[in-house]
Amino acid sequence: MTSKTVTLTDNATGKVIELPVHEGSHGPDCIDIRSLYKELGYFTYDPGFMSTASCSSAVTFIDGSEGTLLYRGYPIEQLAAQSTYLEVCYLLLNGDLPSSDELHDFSRIIKEHSMMHEAVRGFYDGFRHDAHPMAIMVGVVGALSAFYHDATDVHNPEHRKISAHRLISKMPTIAAWSYKYANGQPFMYPQNRLSYTGNFLAMMFGVPTSTYEPDPTFVRALDLILILHADHEQNASTSTVRLSGSSEANPFAAISAGIASLWGPLHGGANEKVVMMLEDIVHSGKTVEEFVARAKDKDDPFRLMGFGHRVYKNYDPRAKIIREMTHKLLAEMGGGEHDPLFEVALKLEKIALEDEYFVERKLYPNVDFYSGIILRAMGIPLNMFTVIFALARTVGWISHWNEMMQDPESRIGRPRQLYTGSKTRDYIAIEDR
Repeated sequence: MTSKTVTLTDNATGKVIELPVHEGSHGPDCIDIRSLYKELGYFTYDPGFMSTASCSSAVTFIDGSEGTLLYRGYPIEQLAAQSTYLEVCYLLLNGDLPSSDELHDFSRIIKEHSMMHEAVRGFYDGFRHDAHPMAIMVGVVGALSAFYHDATDVHNPEHRKISAHRLISKMPTIAAWSYKYANGQPFMYPQNRLSYTGNFLAMMFGVPTSTYEPDPTFVRALDLILILHADHEQNASTSTVRLSGSSEANPFAAISAGIASLWGPLHGGANEKVVMMLEDIVHSGKTVEEFVARAKDKDDPFRLMGFGHRVYKNYDPRAKIIREMTHKLLAEMGGGEHDPLFEVALKLEKIALEDEYFVERKLYPNVDFYSGIILRAMGIPLNMFTVIFALARTVGWISHWNEMMQDPESRIGRPRQLYTGSKTRDYIAIEDR
């Protein structure tokens, strides 16, 4: 924070006010407009909150023009190369990297609390057999407060920590069971001998009749995806969690609201769209070049999914990281030559990285492009893609929620509006209308 101010003059009344300017660690300074309505009688108008800081936060920082992503100040490139998802979870929750003992204790707590209350299984029977896994996630996560109401005092730091641990530990079980239910297979219980990511894969693909050992490359690839999606600043779902939590709703309800927001196709469904696009290209019988030509035609509504990013005006730093893992995975599977979809994906990637049209516009492959390919290569069905996104983002959501609950400036969310409806009018009796 600084002592800088901005002076505003109301041309209508001639009144002059000074607004304080706050300076953060990174990024643009923020004008504090809280006194604007009191002093001048004006609200600000900012649809989508594209230029409004709704809170102060020390969790994550993004610089879209520079292609920077920091978790608690640590570059995502360093964390992806040297860390694990559970270590990143500890970092986001607590603000600093753990010592060896701290990480050991944290990992043990998460592993030992991955089982669900047995009665939760009955919730799944209430869904149709073809229910979307995200619908199940919204319902089951929201219902957890009915089972774990012993620690939902949002003002108690110990309760908040317990709830955070429960959500992180149980989310893989909830997610894997949603897959098993949709496929009519027996639910698999978590195993403490496996890693966090390996456990999720075992619960998804294992069956009681045989022993399932997760492929080490799959485990590392999925762990990388979880790290890269763990948090992304004040996006739609994180803002939803904060807004829901601002009413002092319990954390399970707030996270359920975040899952519902993530489900929207403009937010968490981007990697699904990538695979659907690749499938459409394969099944069309047309060449990749024909679809690229359509994408360049401003009069053609067709758009290539998985290229460019709303926030990153440069290269998505997460895409640089996950690209290497994608090629490693495909190489182990034969280089993609046995699957037309992977062949199309590699051709599109090459064009986007070399074609002048894409390079000039910085329409590089983004993280959704590569994560969609990886998840499909692992045999994960399309309707589980956003579920895995929710699994990864849970720690980011709960970290922001916990930060908000400690913030003395936090208030219940109450956005204003520009009212454009009818002015005051008198009621007319129905016989006179």
